[in-house]
Amino acid sequence: MDFDFSWLLLGLPLAFVLGWLASRFDLRQLRIENRQAPKAYFRGLNFLLNEQQDQAIDAFIEAVQNDPDTQELHFALGNLFRRRGEYQRAVRVHEHLLGRGDLSRADRDRAQHALAQDFLRAGLLDRAEAALQKLEGTRYENEARLALLAIYERSREWAQAAAVAQKLDEAEQASYSVRRAHHLCEQAAEQVAAGNVQGAADLLAQARTLAPQAPRPPIDTAALQLRNGDSAGAYETLAALCDSAPLALPLYAAMLQQAAAASQRGGEALLTLQRRYAESPSIDVLEAIMALGGTPMVPEEAVTEAAGEPEPRDGYIAHLKHQPSLVAASRWLAGEQFAHEQFRQPVQRALDQATRPLMRYRCAACGFEAHQHFWHCPGCQAWDSYPPRRVEEL
Repeated sequence: MDFDFSWLLLGLPLAFVLGWLASRFDLRQLRIENRQAPKAYFRGLNFLLNEQQDQAIDAFIEAVQNDPDTQELHFALGNLFRRRGEYQRAVRVHEHLLGRGDLSRADRDRAQHALAQDFLRAGLLDRAEAALQKLEGTRYENEARLALLAIYERSREWAQAAAVAQKLDEAEQASYSVRRAHHLCEQAAEQVAAGNVQGAADLLAQARTLAPQAPRPPIDTAALQLRNGDSAGAYETLAALCDSAPLALPLYAAMLQQAAAASQRGGEALLTLQRRYAESPSIDVLEAIMALGGTPMVPEEAVTEAAGEPEPRDGYIAHLKHQPSLVAASRWLAGEQFAHEQFRQPVQRALDQATRPLMRYRCAACGFEAHQHFWHCPGCQAWDSYPPRRVEEL
């Protein structure tokens, strides 16, 4: 049976027409989808500008569904989830991005950085640490190291913190020598608590070499020397510190007085303290002077004829001449004789309660107050943010 070529001639144009119609249909669908994605994207952007985050999230989800290959939409959606506090959803978005095989190296690093931020904001420090460590060698390396340093300091892992701070110091973008000295001092405190006095001394020696102008390493060294009975060594350490860090004297004035008294060098220490007090009056320095049996330069009119020779307690009067101080007034009144002694106890109790907050230290960064001086603020985690002076003297 012969094949009829006339059907072929008729079929070719028909197939061409059907193919053309199918392509037009596909192009129309593609145009519709492409229109829907930008519309959803711009709608989400409009919601963001109007601070309507819930509606923006819905719009971006729709845009991602219409165009699942767009990385920028995923990043925008993940950042929105993080800002909303929906950390699990943010983690899922960024982990989905990292799971894609077609992601470029730059976008992969960006997704890893975003994932680390999700874990940090969620308080999952162990997972954040693992995510940040994967950013070593990327353009986010410096940010990752800073975040790791904050994690290690918050969790008091001082050896790891010291290692990260050393890398940051070696990058020469900023100096971390003082911070590294603090890490060594913290490790020394742990060694003292563990009974390893020599190990603590070695760490403090490293800290003093690393940051010779920082006051903390000599102060901690003197405290360790006093603990070991080396009062002469402690006095020498603190006497040298009076010249290099005089502004920090209120922090170690009492220790200087103890070391001087134990090493029979009270007269020498008294002259040093009086000289520094004249330059910058402080209640802590004043009381160290009084503990050594001396007084600051007391004006003659401050000592009555009935009083005879100046008493150590007259130092509070001299301090009041320099600056008004409720603490000094309260402590001077504590030794005075009242006409009605039955009122002494309630009056003194009221004064003690009023002066207690004035003897605190206050963080200059966050305002956190504490009765003891902190090198590392427990509130905002800032270093050296506590002035060495009491709240009343600020």
